[in-house]
Amino acid sequence: MITFYKLGIRNDLVYALENQGITTPTPIQSLSIPVILNNEDLIAEAQTGTGKTLAFLLPLFQNFHIEDNNIQGLIITPTRELAIQITDVARQLAHSKSLNILAAYGGQDIKAQLHKLRGNVQLVIGTPGRIIDHINRGTINFNNLKTVVIDEADQMFHIGFNREVDAILSKLPKTRQTLCFSATMSNTVDDFSHKYLINPKQVTAPKKQITLENISQIVVETSNRKRLPDLLKILQQDYPEKAIIFCKTRMRTNALYEELLNAGYNVAPLHGDLTQSKREFVMKSFKNDEVKFLIATDVAARGVDVDGITHVINYDMPHDIESYIHRIGRTGRAGYLGVAYTFVTMKNEAKLEALENFIHMKIKRISMGTVTKPNVPKEHKKKEISNNNPMKKVNKNNNDSKNNRNSKYSKYSKNNKSKKSKKRRKNNF
Repeated sequence: MITFYKLGIRNDLVYALENQGITTPTPIQSLSIPVILNNEDLIAEAQTGTGKTLAFLLPLFQNFHIEDNNIQGLIITPTRELAIQITDVARQLAHSKSLNILAAYGGQDIKAQLHKLRGNVQLVIGTPGRIIDHINRGTINFNNLKTVVIDEADQMFHIGFNREVDAILSKLPKTRQTLCFSATMSNTVDDFSHKYLINPKQVTAPKKQITLENISQIVVETSNRKRLPDLLKILQQDYPEKAIIFCKTRMRTNALYEELLNAGYNVAPLHGDLTQSKREFVMKSFKNDEVKFLIATDVAARGVDVDGITHVINYDMPHDIESYIHRIGRTGRAGYLGVAYTFVTMKNEAKLEALENFIHMKIKRISMGTVTKPNVPKEHKKKEISNNNPMKKVNKNNNDSKNNRNSKYSKYSKNNKSKKSKKRRKNNF
């Protein structure tokens, strides 16, 4: 049996893991940790939810020198949510070592970050825009950097952060160790690795458990007119314990949020127009089960590590195959079973066919107008019951839900919409 000790992790870090109930390495941790401890460059293919954050944090912490007060590690993430999540995990580990960590992302008070940078910071975790901001201000010094991690590289380049990442890496020591973690290996990620990684080792974590075995995938044949009524039927019939409902735009997200809120459901929106403080509040509420349904754009598809999500509903079909995989990957995790509904109209048929070819399976189709209840596998219900987590019906007369109408999340939105970033899409439908 592989243990963290056998992988070379020191006692103090293993003890910190055991205090969190983590005793056995995941496949991506077993594959990556020895390579990183050996100071080699690495390109790792691993989906969200496979334990990849600890796969790079553990060896980074072990390779850091406590007495060195310079920045020794940099982790670049495509989204603020992922930066926050990694920072939370890192700070839990930091209790075993006196390391100072800075989370640097947009929407935060820049003055607070500047103040912290005047002290001793050894690890920086942030988004490209804010990191470049600090570089341009001359408030951050990477001269003594040992390791840089590019996390969710495929999403990073899909969003359009190619130039920003290039600009950051040009300011780092050439002798650094470079680690690239990505859920999929697109041409852009491959080009990046050839440009910046030196003789990298390549590892791949198993995928089939997330995308196929633990998730019941169902296509809902619908139309624009029937889309909302069909969604309401699913919510009424399945009684999801916890769900993410994905929409293609911020406007669509807000509109659906209003519809479900007015119908009495306990919902919250998550998209780029919310202020950072409100986004953090929404995610905390969702994690703590204070919010039952999260209505989100793809900003939530990556890096959101929330336990107990029983359903993912693609209210709008995603733009590409990778986004589909990462959306439905929010459910069916840690050995639990999940359900993923995808709403498909006639114009989406070509996309659906491409998706089925990619995952090598025919997805079950239903029509809410002709089926009284979706045929969810019996194992799903048994799994929920056996774990003392039965699905419960949403109480449409919930007073808390009604009270939320007086405090719309939209009031926290920014007045000016952010500029659209350039997008490079691979494996488009």
